[in-house]
Amino acid sequence: MTLPGPGAGKPEWRSWARRTRSKVDLERVSQRVVAALSSWLPRGARVLLYDPLPDEVDVTSLAEPGHAFLTRTPEDGRLTVHPFESRRERHRLGFSQPVADSETVDPETIDIVLVPGLAFDRRGVRLGRGTGHYDRLLPGLRSDAIVVGVTPAALVVDRLPREGHDVSVTHLATEGGVVDLLIEAAIAWIEADPDPETRASLKAMVAAGDRETLAAHMVPLEFGTAGIRAKVGPGPARMNRAVVIRTSSGLGAHLAATGRAGCGIVVGHDARPDSARFAADAAAVFAAAGFEVRCFDEVTPTPLVAHAALRSGAGAAVVVTASHNPPADNGYKVYDANGAQIVPPADAAIAAEIAAAPPADSVPRRQGVACDDPGDAQDAYLSDVLAFRRERPVPGTVPIVYTAMHGVGGRLAVRLLAEGGHTRVTPVPEQFDPDGSFPTVAFPNPEEPGALDLALRLGSEMNAGLVLANDPDADRLAAAVPEGEGWRVLDGNEIGVLLADFVLERTSGEGRLVAESVVSTPMLAAVARHHGAALAVTLTGFKWICNAALDLEGEGKRFVFGFEEALGYSVGPVVRDKDGISAALWFADLATVAAADGETVLDRLDRLAVRHGLWVSSQHAVVLPGAAGAEEITAAMSRLAADPPDSVAGRSVVSVTDYSRGQEDRPRWLPATSLVALDLEGGSRVLARPSGTEPKLKFYADLRFDVASATDARARRPSARREAERLAASLAEVMGL
Repeated sequence: MTLPGPGAGKPEWRSWARRTRSKVDLERVSQRVVAALSSWLPRGARVLLYDPLPDEVDVTSLAEPGHAFLTRTPEDGRLTVHPFESRRERHRLGFSQPVADSETVDPETIDIVLVPGLAFDRRGVRLGRGTGHYDRLLPGLRSDAIVVGVTPAALVVDRLPREGHDVSVTHLATEGGVVDLLIEAAIAWIEADPDPETRASLKAMVAAGDRETLAAHMVPLEFGTAGIRAKVGPGPARMNRAVVIRTSSGLGAHLAATGRAGCGIVVGHDARPDSARFAADAAAVFAAAGFEVRCFDEVTPTPLVAHAALRSGAGAAVVVTASHNPPADNGYKVYDANGAQIVPPADAAIAAEIAAAPPADSVPRRQGVACDDPGDAQDAYLSDVLAFRRERPVPGTVPIVYTAMHGVGGRLAVRLLAEGGHTRVTPVPEQFDPDGSFPTVAFPNPEEPGALDLALRLGSEMNAGLVLANDPDADRLAAAVPEGEGWRVLDGNEIGVLLADFVLERTSGEGRLVAESVVSTPMLAAVARHHGAALAVTLTGFKWICNAALDLEGEGKRFVFGFEEALGYSVGPVVRDKDGISAALWFADLATVAAADGETVLDRLDRLAVRHGLWVSSQHAVVLPGAAGAEEITAAMSRLAADPPDSVAGRSVVSVTDYSRGQEDRPRWLPATSLVALDLEGGSRVLARPSGTEPKLKFYADLRFDVASATDARARRPSARREAERLAASLAEVMGL
């Protein structure tokens, strides 16, 4: 019988399953399934059975007194477990169940659950009847409980639609026998993996019988608006050649389906150990599919790839990078035809094509794709950055220490600074050459404690006036300036408002636009108003900032600056993503202009505080790992939205915005998301949102104080920052975390 087509939902699949079941000899199938299960079930196992409906496989003959159990379905739909021999009554849906006063059994004592379903797929996804009973029961089992889907073989398909609440089975029992889906999937992956190293590693896991470790490697990565990112290793849950090949196949299929067959695709990579190999595999897949591939024969900063794709009119771009993640990680980042990172619904469409991609060894690849020297791309990038910057503001006299953090931006950043007039730049030698093992830092993120130690030490030795740092793929910028006998590392919001003010000072004309993420400082609104510029506030992520800029440019606005508090900045229309290299040039200009005016960078920051109020920001995070943690995060966010506090840390709440609602009244760059903002008296605020990449609930506090002078601002800032820290932590306490 013909299967439902791509994109079919559960109703269509249920109709197909019922038609297919009507043609199955259930009596014969039941006999063979029972025989298979009888020889497979461990002796003495506590087994949860089910009373079959007329169109379900009957396994009740397997009931062993004292070891067999049955569910009851109360009116609230939450199944309870009872001894199989309990007195029965007929449920309104047609099956029999234990009566209400039957002895109950703790689901955590069950070893094996036999689960009926209209259909199953080979990933373990179950198509139920739409009541959700088993989806509420199964999460309450022990983590090592075996869940066996029982079905005729005719009702097993490659892929069924899956929703977030669906719980997968671990095994399938059909008339053909009992199959361990995890082992079967691992063996299939091994057979299709082109990499002997990851193939051998996964084989060893299968041989060891360590199901927990194996399962952690076999849950496919979820492709989203940031692409994919994970540890390098074997299986679909890790970054490896097979995953990159199938991801590239899915992306190519999406491009072809959206009218971009044969378009240009730019491919770049960072310096991590596997990045060049992954990029070569991606290029080989795209070339074999008929796309015009442009790749580079050496490591390339992420902003350079994004710029090259935009300038060349490519239909897409891919950067193999894990940015500032730990050395064990890698990733695959995708840009759309507009030069910005993908946004919904493109991510879901690409994910669907990846899911439908053939095994890695069946994806065609054209070997030996010729790659270019990046020199022309670098020249074009530098020309466009300097063209937007226009003339040099003043001669570059501030001595600068720069670190590439072992990343790929060093040579291009130093060249841009030099061509921009900043010739007194000293790189940190230990961190200048690309090295994906990051030997001098525990975590190659400029925000992490200790990451800037070498740069600050060199800055002190050289009596530098500024320390600049890019992260390993050079799309972020950190900055530190002298303060007293030491260094003051500026936070992302401080760099953002300083750059915004400086860029707006040096641009003119009607319709200028600045943008920031919703969790970045509200101070940008005041800076924008002062300069007569428009402001767009977007969801977190530069994909939203750049898509907002593109939309508003269509309405006559002119994007000049955007930022997010996590050290991401974009100046002008040169790159439609965050760009730490051009931001370094602009911040060096700012420091030089300040010096020429007899000021420091901190003086400029204090002047902004006098003009717009002293704004300080802080973050707090609560780590809640595992499935239980995820549930707690969801429940806490729901409680906060439904019953917000009247005050936080003694500050009255004057309004509440729940960003999971009301998206129809917001622009597309502020879609529904789990985020609650509490506006406080005096213009301050505190926000809560789950992390998009880690098992954390994150809290952001932004406090505003009126100050009369620059001296007052500088004196007040440390205590104000501590107050912001307390405020962020207080919201976590209010939420019971």
